[in-house]
Amino acid sequence: MAVNKDDEKIFLTEVDAYLYGQGTHYEIYNKMGAHAAKKDGVEGVYFATWAPAAREVYVVGDFNDWKAYGYDMKPVSDGGLYDLFVPGAIKGQLYKFLIVTQSGEAIFKADPYANAAQLRPETASKIVDIEGYDWTDAAWIKQKAAEIHENEPYSIYECHIGSWKKIEDGTEDGYMNYRKIAPLLAEYVADMGYTHVELMGIAEYPFDGSWGYQVTGYYAPTARYGTPQDFMYFVDYMHSRGIGVILDWVPAHFPKDAHGLANFDGSCVYEYADTRKGEHPDWGTKVFDYSKNEVSNFLIANGLFWLDKYHIDGLRVDAVASMLYLDYGRTEGNWVPNKYGGNGNLEAISFLKHFNAVAHKKFPHAVTIAEESTAWPMVTGDPDDGECLGFTFKWNMGWMHDFLEYMKLDPYFRKFNHGKMTFSLMYAYSENFVLVLSHDEVVHLKCSMLGKMPGDREQKFANLKLAYAYMCGHPGKKLLFMGQEFAQWNEWSEKRALDWYLLEDESHKDMQEFTKKCMHLYKEYPCLYATDYSPEGFRWINASDKDNSIFSFVRISPTGKKNLLFVLNFTPVAREKFRVGMPVKGKLKLVLGNNESEQQKTLSTVVGDCDGYKNSVLIDLLSFGVSVYEFDGVVK
Repeated sequence: MAVNKDDEKIFLTEVDAYLYGQGTHYEIYNKMGAHAAKKDGVEGVYFATWAPAAREVYVVGDFNDWKAYGYDMKPVSDGGLYDLFVPGAIKGQLYKFLIVTQSGEAIFKADPYANAAQLRPETASKIVDIEGYDWTDAAWIKQKAAEIHENEPYSIYECHIGSWKKIEDGTEDGYMNYRKIAPLLAEYVADMGYTHVELMGIAEYPFDGSWGYQVTGYYAPTARYGTPQDFMYFVDYMHSRGIGVILDWVPAHFPKDAHGLANFDGSCVYEYADTRKGEHPDWGTKVFDYSKNEVSNFLIANGLFWLDKYHIDGLRVDAVASMLYLDYGRTEGNWVPNKYGGNGNLEAISFLKHFNAVAHKKFPHAVTIAEESTAWPMVTGDPDDGECLGFTFKWNMGWMHDFLEYMKLDPYFRKFNHGKMTFSLMYAYSENFVLVLSHDEVVHLKCSMLGKMPGDREQKFANLKLAYAYMCGHPGKKLLFMGQEFAQWNEWSEKRALDWYLLEDESHKDMQEFTKKCMHLYKEYPCLYATDYSPEGFRWINASDKDNSIFSFVRISPTGKKNLLFVLNFTPVAREKFRVGMPVKGKLKLVLGNNESEQQKTLSTVVGDCDGYKNSVLIDLLSFGVSVYEFDGVVK
């Protein structure tokens, strides 16, 4: 284990205690937890924790046979910080904090700042060294830091590592190590044309069924798939293949497990004391008390920790709406208004602004993404704008809901619901949106994406192609959950691997190839991403053809080169020589179709008024037809 010979860089000081109390010690993770150190020439481990209401605090573990006597931690300040240097403690040993509460109860707690933990169902923290990994991604980080993220392609493959693929290794879980899965996943997502992977459930958590959204070890990558260095290798390898890594991050709530953050020192330390603010009734979890500077510091430093120590390219912040609204999931009379009488959580708002401002300044290579399901204003934008929460991107839940409701309809009824597909363009530029078809849409009896589609087997596949083509053309970055790309029939379960055997079936293989073509098209055509958040990048040709359930629009390149015309037929009725208005004259080349062998490879504009334009093209639209054509010219 690497030992830092300069104790002052490891041990807490009065300055550290002051900054922590102010909520501005952004690298507190280098002090708190367990770190190798040397004191008076003796090597060991330095432990530090925060337990402001404790009567006594001890550290127990393999190094002292789990006996507390003589291992009492000393107060560092009046703010509840405790520390202790343990000579002879070494890497790999397990430990916990033994806290004696004000009532005299002795409770054992895992280290909130631990860098590793035991594999569930065991709950101890583990002494590890996360320094010294030989990163090879300096050029990647530099490149990403120089980019304007909003103008870059983001096609995200949401993935649950434990169920993407499994191995027959004699264990019930069949988990692959981070190092083993890295080349397999990188090869797959690169070949498919994705730019990023978004990982569910990496911070340590006790219950598999929570998918990692009920965290007990915020500073520890889950032991399910290996060690911290194994996870570093995973991220480094992804970068070597040109794939960014986004983590789901959960600063909204935490579980009540006895070894976790809940009632950490016998009192409400990390959570609000008032249960009307401090508990989520629907989820059975605790809510962080953002009014405490130390809690805010714990979370802000945690987000920065993943960007710093693991070179993560982005954090998708889970359940933001539950943070913003004091009455989220609560009935009348069971929530506490803010000081102005409103339902906004002022402390959480301040926390999110603070986090985003610091994250973007310290780590410009990374993005922050809000899973926010309401119309809360100014979620994305400049963190220095006092009215803005400061996220880079926001999940577009409204688009997702309307889009899926439309796609599930029998084609006959789509003409009565035409507005579900056009309404999103009314607010498409109000935030920097990501279009998402996430894991939440294919669980809990919601059906798989293929299962949602109407019609017989053949029509289901045709509808799903149409859905992905529309998503590809709609302004906004893209996210698909694993398995959706090849049209898995079953709902997703964390207990089993994806049904890869389906790719032996021609329909599923064809679906995978179509999704791949959509993803590569998205990456290769700047008109599909460079102007995502500007009205100049999109224009309806005809948004009103509800009787035919046909949508036509163009995505406009900033250079006038390689624009794209989308004509999408959401009915099983083929239409020969369907006339579509064109804003420029010239030739068009087919770049995406649902059955390209039967589709016109090239088109030429003809004189003929249509859709408000003097020129038009005649397209033979197939049943559930996808017709995407490239053309050049300045669209005015």
